[in-house]
Amino acid sequence: MFSYKVNDEISIELLQQHDKEELYQLIDSNREYLRKWLLWVDKRKSPDDFTSIIPIWLHNYAENNGFDVGVKYNGKLVGMIGLHYIDWKNRATSIGYFLSEDAQGKGIITKCIEALLPYLFIKLKLNRVEIQVAAGNEKSRAIPARLGFTNECVKRDGQWLYDHYEDLITYSLLASEWEK
Repeated sequence: MFSYKVNDEISIELLQQHDKEELYQLIDSNREYLRKWLLWVDKRKSPDDFTSIIPIWLHNYAENNGFDVGVKYNGKLVGMIGLHYIDWKNRATSIGYFLSEDAQGKGIITKCIEALLPYLFIKLKLNRVEIQVAAGNEKSRAIPARLGFTNECVKRDGQWLYDHYEDLITYSLLASEWEK
């Protein structure tokens, strides 16, 4: 099982079936907050909704095709980071994340991504990592900017979010930039 200790307070871990209650409670208690930026939130209506999703996450990890991991802060699940599909031909991937509202402002996601970059660039030998965020999500946009990602472009009306389109901003970091 994949588990990585980022620091004394933060760890990232593959989620198992026994985590589905805690994951559902995390999402449910932050539903209104997360709903502003994430379309899938309303689709998660019970812990059972994760019964079929968690095996997919585990399979993706086992097949070396990305992962979805829980982010724990002092042992409590506070969010997730996903390493989406890995494009092995182009040695590229993208990262997605969410964090509970009460865990914000502690640098948790920034520290997690910073800890993952050596894994992505050295161990997996990827060349490019992307992070795509909604233009209006200032807190989320600050993370790739803080980590030295380049703001590449705005995908106008790139995402339909419930009742409106949202521009998406693509940030990227190349292995050669990270090495510096």
